[in-house]
Amino acid sequence: MKIFITKRIPQKGIDLLKSAGHDITIHDSPNPLSERELIKACQQADYVLNGGMQKFDAFFFQNCSNLKALSLMSVGYDNVDISAATAQGIPVSNTPGILSGATADVAFLLMLSVSRKAFFNHKRILQGEWKGFDPTAHLGVELNNKTLGIYGLGRIGFELARKAKAAYNMDIIYYNRGRNRDAEQILGAQYVNFDELLTRSDVISLHAALTPETKNRFDKNSFARMKNAAILVNTARGGLVNELDLTEALQTGQLWGAGLDVTDPEPMDPKNPLLTMENVCVLPHIGSATVETRDNMALMAANNILAAIKGEKMPQIINNEVYP
Repeated sequence: MKIFITKRIPQKGIDLLKSAGHDITIHDSPNPLSERELIKACQQADYVLNGGMQKFDAFFFQNCSNLKALSLMSVGYDNVDISAATAQGIPVSNTPGILSGATADVAFLLMLSVSRKAFFNHKRILQGEWKGFDPTAHLGVELNNKTLGIYGLGRIGFELARKAKAAYNMDIIYYNRGRNRDAEQILGAQYVNFDELLTRSDVISLHAALTPETKNRFDKNSFARMKNAAILVNTARGGLVNELDLTEALQTGQLWGAGLDVTDPEPMDPKNPLLTMENVCVLPHIGSATVETRDNMALMAANNILAAIKGEKMPQIINNEVYP
């Protein structure tokens, strides 16, 4: 079978597909494919493994109805028109679960870094501004016994909550579409409504999928309800946050700080004012960026394709309705 990979992925995933005897073509460039290039490449393939953030919209699926399956090396699939894929009978899979620990680590890193203004103080050294000890300059805040609010308490949110509870004895509250009984029983997490999440949290960490309902959910109205001393952390999708409103809230002191691993758009403009703020830490979407996690993601994405080739249901199927 002919398999097209949209970006170079860890070698373990490539080797697994090659060892099964399939014909592999890789777009081996840091630049994403244009819509035309993507369609042309996929029209010549049987299966596609998406290693980046290529967009697969209705126009793509109409022009690539030849595809037998699309495998995503990601948890999120907001870049894919799932209904359009389903209409063409194309199964789509993702890689949930295996990146939960790594992404939760980055959320924890950002929470702690913002609380101590770590990125800003590091820049002071590089810029020659560290002149000596000043007992009142650039002070952070402590996390001990504070309240952590989780927006979307799934696997990643649970891992972050577990770490925060163990390290800082943080109280855990959360807002979800449904109850997370494991988090309630194991971590003592409390289910709250959205307004309570905003008003009670000292730190709010975002772990929800990007959907029409969650897009720009955190805007000036949400920030106005949050504590002035609150920290916002986002390792989910940049579109959950209205970035202009966030910038204004931080500039006016409506929020204390923010830690972002995802932005809108990505990559972030290097002149974005958020990058120069004392109380902001920004990372370039590295939530799953460990050797172990990326290897496992590549293997899971490859195994989804191998299952499809065998005529089996893709183990991590998103649009289950394509199967009888």
